[in-house]
Amino acid sequence: MPLTDLGQLALFVRIVEAGSLSNAAHELGTTLPSVSRRLRQLESRLGVRLLQRTTRRQSLTGEGDILYRHALQILADVEQVEQRLSLRSATVSGHLRLTAPISLGRRRIAPLLADFQALHPQLHVQLELTDTVLDLVESGMDLAIRYGALDDSSYFSRPLVANYRVLCAAPSYLKRHGMPRHPSDLASHRCLHIGHQPQADWHFEGEQPVTVRITAMLAANDGDVVHRWALGGHGIALKSIWDITDDLANGHLVRVLPEYPSPATPLHAIYPHNRQLAPRVRVFIDYLLEHLPLDKDAGHLAERAGA
Repeated sequence: MPLTDLGQLALFVRIVEAGSLSNAAHELGTTLPSVSRRLRQLESRLGVRLLQRTTRRQSLTGEGDILYRHALQILADVEQVEQRLSLRSATVSGHLRLTAPISLGRRRIAPLLADFQALHPQLHVQLELTDTVLDLVESGMDLAIRYGALDDSSYFSRPLVANYRVLCAAPSYLKRHGMPRHPSDLASHRCLHIGHQPQADWHFEGEQPVTVRITAMLAANDGDVVHRWALGGHGIALKSIWDITDDLANGHLVRVLPEYPSPATPLHAIYPHNRQLAPRVRVFIDYLLEHLPLDKDAGHLAERAGA
């Protein structure tokens, strides 16, 4: 028979996490025979044994472990839907603290934050712009906007929009040093790197993937500094399309090797909690999803910018 009773799933999760049927009955304010009967009904419906029980302990069977893991996800999804629906009429208030990369924060996140706060006058916002990856718990941040995949498994993340990194340089630099024809040519060019070390591997896609080890003539841990160096004609930089779209459109920067794109590094919202996520954080993430360009539009940013 199909399993459609969320109450039975919730009961099973409670039994597993309580450690025994009697503990689960006590937590639920019911009787041990009632809990035992409902567990037998669940096992009968599924046609498998879910728990191995003795007088001293209980343990999950293989089938019980599968059901437990999926039940957790199902119940979390249902809870999230309920929260989303209730948030549509909820008042957003309190303090929202978030961090974002410097260039992206100045150009994209800060304007959206100001508009979001205007919609929710009872909300206080603090934005910290840094290209350093902060520990959200230690720094007291509710949310981080970051490029790339999530490295720390103790955090949760939600993809917001696609991001494309492109090689770019000022016309003045290309006039003096020429346009590279292949990624391998970058080894003889002045490269500008965002990072703590001057050496880095730059990866490119195309007919054949290419990796080039560059040694930067200028390196900084601040992406905005590297952006300004590129505008000043000091070399070739690998920058997010979000940061340089306007400069490409007005000719202050030029795409370099557009036929060799760099792998996409999606923009993510990262936060330290899931079930207890504050309404103000969840509503702002939804706001970003709505007001940042959609994935299909992000892929055309370079084209619209004159690439």
